[in-house]
Amino acid sequence: MALTFSDIFKFVGAVILPPLGVFLERGCNSDFFINILLTILGWIPGVVHAFYIILKY
Repeated sequence: MALTFSDIFKFVGAVILPPLGVFLERGCNSDFFINILLTILGWIPGVVHAFYIILKY
């Protein structure tokens, strides 16, 4: 799996606001809402999930 130039911006967005990185990668679907819930529960779980989604897709 190769990373693209736009993935850099997604990772930066995921560190600042984790749902933003997921939204840029997948749009407004279940992954986005799961990430919002994880971010509310704690910032680190939201970031980990966002990185996972960005690297997976």
